[in-house]
Amino acid sequence: MAHGREREENAYASVGPSLSVRWVQGFPKQNVHFVNDSTICYPCGNFVIFINIETKKKTVLQCMNGVVGVVATNVPYEVVAFSDRRLKPLIYIYNFPGLTRRTKLKGSVLLDYTLLSFSYCGTYLASYSSLPEFELALWKWESSVILCKKSQPGVDVSCMTFNPMNWRQLCLSSPSALTVWTVEKSNQEHYLKAKSVKLPMEDGSFYNETDVIFPTSLPKDLIYGPVLPLSAIAGLVGEEAETFRPKDDLYPLLHPTMHCWTPTNDLYIGCEEGHLLMVNAETLKVTILNKIEDTTSREGCHLINPVTMAYQKGGVLISGIDGFVYSFIIKDLHYKIEDFLQVEEPVEHMIFSPSYQMLLIQTEKGSIYIYTFGEEPTFNRVLEACDGKFQAIDFISPGNEYCMTLTHSGEVCVWCLEDGTCASRICLNTPATVLASSPSSFSAAVGTQEGSIHFLDVRDPETPRAVYKVFPSEWSVQHLLYDQRGIYLLVGTSEGCIFIINANPSSLFQILGFVEVGKDILQISTVSLLETDIVEVMVLSPLPETGRSRLEIFTLPTTLPQVSTSFADERGRLRDELIAKFLYEIEHTLSSAVLDYQSHQVYGFCNQVPYICSYRLPEKEHSGICILKPYQKVQSKHYGPGMLSLSPHGLWLTTIAKGGILCIRDVHTLETFARSRSHSHQGHGIQSVRISMDGKNILVNGRNDGTLVYLRWRRFGGNLASEILEYCQKLLISLSNTMDEENDYLSILKRESLNLGSTSEHTINEDTKKLSIDSSQEELTQVDNSKEIPWLQQRSQEAIRKEVKLFSKKRKEIKTGIKALAKTVLTMMEENEAIDNIAKLGQKEFSLDLEELERLHNENEEEVAKIRKDAEMHNLAKAYLAELIKEECWNAMAVKGRALKCFHMPYVVENFPMKERTDEELKELKRVLQQKKIEAECLKLQKEIVEVQSAITLVKKHREEEDEEEEEDVAVKTNNLPNYLLGSLSTDFGVHASLLSGQLELHSREEKINQIILLKDVIYKVKTIFNNEFDAAYKQKEFEIARVKERNVRIQEIILDLDLEEVVWQPEFDDCEKPERTLVVENKEITAHRFVNPWQKNKTQFTVTSKMEQWLLTRGPDTRHRALMDMMGGVLEVKKEDILRMSLEAEMKKLQNSIQESTQNFDEHLKRLFERRVKAEMVVNQEELKINNLVFSLLLDEEISSREAFLNNYLIKKQAEKNQTSEAIQKAKEDLDTYREHYDNLLAEDKVLDRSFKKEFSEIPSHQVDILYKLFKRRPRIQKQKIHSDTASIVPFGERPESGKLNKDAFSQLMKAMDDLDNISNMPEGLDPLVWDHFCQTRRAKVENEQKVKQKAAVLMEMVAFLRRRTEEDEKLQQEIEKVFHERIVLQEEKVRFQLNLTIQILLKQGQVELENFQLLLEYPDAILINKSIIEDLNCVIRAQGQKKVASMMESKDVHKGIFQIEWEHKKMEMEMEDLNQKAWDIQMLFFSRDRQKYLNEPNYETLIAIQIGIMEQTIAVLDKTHKKNVENCKKLLKKLGRYSNQKDIANYTLSCNLREELVAVSERKDICNAIGSQLTCEKIAKEQYENMMHQQKLTNISKQQAEQISILQAEVERLRMKTFPTLVQM
Repeated sequence: MAHGREREENAYASVGPSLSVRWVQGFPKQNVHFVNDSTICYPCGNFVIFINIETKKKTVLQCMNGVVGVVATNVPYEVVAFSDRRLKPLIYIYNFPGLTRRTKLKGSVLLDYTLLSFSYCGTYLASYSSLPEFELALWKWESSVILCKKSQPGVDVSCMTFNPMNWRQLCLSSPSALTVWTVEKSNQEHYLKAKSVKLPMEDGSFYNETDVIFPTSLPKDLIYGPVLPLSAIAGLVGEEAETFRPKDDLYPLLHPTMHCWTPTNDLYIGCEEGHLLMVNAETLKVTILNKIEDTTSREGCHLINPVTMAYQKGGVLISGIDGFVYSFIIKDLHYKIEDFLQVEEPVEHMIFSPSYQMLLIQTEKGSIYIYTFGEEPTFNRVLEACDGKFQAIDFISPGNEYCMTLTHSGEVCVWCLEDGTCASRICLNTPATVLASSPSSFSAAVGTQEGSIHFLDVRDPETPRAVYKVFPSEWSVQHLLYDQRGIYLLVGTSEGCIFIINANPSSLFQILGFVEVGKDILQISTVSLLETDIVEVMVLSPLPETGRSRLEIFTLPTTLPQVSTSFADERGRLRDELIAKFLYEIEHTLSSAVLDYQSHQVYGFCNQVPYICSYRLPEKEHSGICILKPYQKVQSKHYGPGMLSLSPHGLWLTTIAKGGILCIRDVHTLETFARSRSHSHQGHGIQSVRISMDGKNILVNGRNDGTLVYLRWRRFGGNLASEILEYCQKLLISLSNTMDEENDYLSILKRESLNLGSTSEHTINEDTKKLSIDSSQEELTQVDNSKEIPWLQQRSQEAIRKEVKLFSKKRKEIKTGIKALAKTVLTMMEENEAIDNIAKLGQKEFSLDLEELERLHNENEEEVAKIRKDAEMHNLAKAYLAELIKEECWNAMAVKGRALKCFHMPYVVENFPMKERTDEELKELKRVLQQKKIEAECLKLQKEIVEVQSAITLVKKHREEEDEEEEEDVAVKTNNLPNYLLGSLSTDFGVHASLLSGQLELHSREEKINQIILLKDVIYKVKTIFNNEFDAAYKQKEFEIARVKERNVRIQEIILDLDLEEVVWQPEFDDCEKPERTLVVENKEITAHRFVNPWQKNKTQFTVTSKMEQWLLTRGPDTRHRALMDMMGGVLEVKKEDILRMSLEAEMKKLQNSIQESTQNFDEHLKRLFERRVKAEMVVNQEELKINNLVFSLLLDEEISSREAFLNNYLIKKQAEKNQTSEAIQKAKEDLDTYREHYDNLLAEDKVLDRSFKKEFSEIPSHQVDILYKLFKRRPRIQKQKIHSDTASIVPFGERPESGKLNKDAFSQLMKAMDDLDNISNMPEGLDPLVWDHFCQTRRAKVENEQKVKQKAAVLMEMVAFLRRRTEEDEKLQQEIEKVFHERIVLQEEKVRFQLNLTIQILLKQGQVELENFQLLLEYPDAILINKSIIEDLNCVIRAQGQKKVASMMESKDVHKGIFQIEWEHKKMEMEMEDLNQKAWDIQMLFFSRDRQKYLNEPNYETLIAIQIGIMEQTIAVLDKTHKKNVENCKKLLKKLGRYSNQKDIANYTLSCNLREELVAVSERKDICNAIGSQLTCEKIAKEQYENMMHQQKLTNISKQQAEQISILQAEVERLRMKTFPTLVQM
């Protein structure tokens, strides 16, 4: 039975028939839950399905707003909660079994809830949402309020559970993390606190994490400054710095897949790597449990990828994808694995029933099994899932008892319409696509992806069987449709062919032919009326290239089986003219279209607009394509493209779409008269709908939610019912005879017929086999006899066989001509091999296939073009790369890099390649230079101001200082620092370093940056100076080479005149000296030979021959020259020739010596330039080293700034948290004080009730009062409900903490027990009934007040604990803040030390100091850098002091001689001194008062005494007068105090009366305090003792200080007293 109603149905429920859900069929995709001990539930589509385990009865709860999201159940309250999946989803809570809505929870989540979980005790519900909030919320679901919530962005959670023993703890796990959340409560306030569990690494070991924020193990670097954390080096200053770790420090951790709680508040965690962990929920300590290997365990059964876990006493049950359930027996820190149960499928979820007597096992497929514990355990299947979602559905005719479903794997299930149970199932073991049930027989057809169609016998729904198979084509079957009378079965394929099959089993489902239509068939619609002898078929297909839709309508006569051979051609295609095929087009796209039963119009569902249109068909026949215009148009009120279908009698139009709403419309008005939201758009809506023949039953199948919904009518009657029932009766009557005959024939068919075709098909195969003997079968397809041949291919082969037989003679003639032509070509090829290569043709030239020849030629050209294009692209890439290199390394250089070589020595000098400085660099340099000049001027003005002020008194000194200032200015302009302090030799190149700051003055960041800019300028100037010298040397070498060439001309002439065989030395520039040559390719560098045509070769030879002939003609006869050479050796005058020869030799030697001298001079100059180059490179390296040191210091300064910024941000964050905790503490204290006041008032009221008892019953006798008081103190005993021994032994969690419901139940039981005590039978004898009633009311009020006091006390203890936790958090934050402050101070000290401890560069002379054993010191922590002149001056001072010491020693020698002479005088003086001291002491001991001193010192002593006496008399008079006034005031005050004393006596009497009552209250509170607060009292006493001890210690310290002060004062008094004694010194 289904519960729940859609919102849309309300509008139709009161005016006409409506649809209701009868049952829903679907299988769980989420975890199954227990509602109580005998009922389970799971979500499926728009419904929550409840299954009774014992009776297998299903109950359905429908969600009003679409697909059900997540589901959770609460067993104690028997409620189920689920969420919907709409924008801003809600959580609904329903009672079971009433299925009435208890409440509705509305939060701030935007998209979806991913997890729901009820607490085991209490009315608490936890929810977790995904993107974008990632919010954990705790609900008080009875009152529909959120108690607290916390967001953790970006964290996806896969599992969430409450601690069964403590609802204040939750565990949230994901594949990468595990978090334990604690709910802290203070009265009505709730707070969520998260603690992450540190998981081990993948190998099971634990990683020792270091503190990222305050690392303590960083090394100390005394040379390069402080070593900072990696986050500061990375420049991170925000929250990412708190968790930053480099890749090398990241190790893969274990991946949790499941968890469960234990009664000891521990967690068992199963990991993907196979480890089993135990986590303490309080301390979060992780322990890896060790496996005890069992050698006797059976082989081949291992735990693979554990997926689910369930806790039981002594261990856990774990299962995974291998289909086995294992029992892990855990003892201490070890576990042992035992086989528990084997399931047929991979297990996805396990859960125990509330009584722990049953174990529910849910498989990956969706089946549900129940394992029942006991003496004889049982293992039963509660729900058997189908293999995949429902692909197609249909009724078994006439559609009032059974229906069928089809899955993709080919599983066909038969369902009973009465209760939705599965009657039977059969699997075809092939991928299936569509299903259709025949209305004319109890048979059904199933289409497959491979193109075959299986026919099923469903006469007995409990035992269906496959009876026949046809194979029309190899194309996938997309559509299967019987016409209304079951005459034909239309099969639509993916390639646009519709096969017409005889639907009668008696014809063995003969294929009658096929019709070609457009590809991608969307829908096939038929009209087959009882009073006609034709079947009209309409096919809808898209035209995506034009944005239109095509309709093709053709007619099939009912006599087609008898005349099918005349209607179809040889290949089986039905002729268009015989089936009256017409084409129509619609100007917009349709997603569905059906033909009405009158064949006058077409109904279409628009694809891109939400409209349903009707189109009138033209009455006249037409040729070509006819364009249809909309005749009627109504809004569909559907979401997305939909589907249309007609009811069996053709008067209802059903519409379905992605929105999931089924609408039934009137076919004439297109108005909706019934609708049902059985699915939703989250599951992509409805896939198909079927209406039974009598219209009473409707099946709706979801597209992706895997839900099959069975709908029935409510208030179904009138014309609506009579029309379709009348049609159904007529149709059944007309089909009754045919149905009986065809059903009888179904019983004859055997299962073996699945592998058989028709007799004609076998005949065709045999004929084809015989025909294959013929040698001319090039056109025929060779068929493998072992493979089944489709009907379409068989017809094609039969047609080919007939064509071959018809044109056999013509084929033989063509074959003979081809053989003769082949012989001719072979002869031509043999002749071609015998001729020359020039005249020889290629093999391809003899190809007679011109098309093949052209194809090969085109392929060759394409290949050549491709290779040419690849070569061009490769060359282009190389050229582009060369251009980039040239631009970067040559064109961009203002000074090109080149070298100079010596003529005779192996020296090579290179210049410095330099780029032109950019405008930005020049601008920055100009700014720095200007700033330095301004600073120099400011320093000069400051000196002048100081000197002018001092010149007012010292004019001469002023002049001397001016002279010194001028000298200093000159020194500054040159350089006031030596090279060893400057750190480089740049001054040797004439570069002024006056604007450079001293290395000991670079403290600020700006100074360092300016120094880097100036150092770069120095490097640029040094390189420029050297390049100028290099250019001068380069020009000199050019001059020398030119001069050598001039002299070599004369030397070459002399060598020719002297007929010498000497080689003239001619220097040339190398490529390194002229690098621009490398950019030009010369002909001699090309190694490949140039291709020259034959005519060009002949022309070149002819030109060379003609030039040789011309040269011989111009030379003339040489007879005289040859005669002279033969007779006299070519010499006429020997003497003159010798003289000339000697002069020429001398001239040549002189020229050679001149060349040698000039080149050697150049080499010497280049050698000096080489040394200059080495020195310049040294200077450049020195300056670059200084730049690198400055850059490093700037980088370290940035790291320190980043660290400081992070500490500041972290401090601000912690201070904000501290403020929050302080506010929370203040608020908690205020709430605690307020609540404690309420508690005290309630406790006082309880005491008042107790004390006022005897007063209220003072009118009755005292003995009755005593009896009543004893009854007043008496309380009923409530017997706790005893758990059954069997249950107690199974349930691992035992008695769980009391929840709100249990507290209410206990209070109600107490009140019921009080009713028994209030019974009149318990009244004492002789007591008035009115008094007894009053007594009962008073006692009940006392009991209720005591219960309130207990509840208040528990809440008070909870608030105290909450305040203590907040205080601890505040103290922890305070410690962190102090730690941050300390870190900041240390960092600032390091920063100051780094800024003062500069790294400077010093030039040291080499070869002056030689160390033994190379014991070099690399660290100088105690060294001080000072100037050398200071040491030299100090040595001079030491030498002067030494000379003085020698002189003083001589003087002391002379003085020592006179000492003996003075000793006797010294002894004499000592004796006289002793005598004088004794006399002085005697005089000092004489008493001499101040009055005597005054009498001796004062000249007018009498007058002074008279004045003092007058003053004392006046003082006595004033004191007497003041004393009298004070006496009067004291008398008045005494009277006033007397009156005030009387008032105090009265007040003290009143307080004494109250004190006695307070003493009673105090004693009672002491008892309570001893009962519930002994620990607090001990802590208080300890605190008081500690305070007393501290107070005593403080008083002791004060007393010591006062004693010291008293001793000091006593000494001061003694000193002052001694000063008053006269001192008499002998004059």
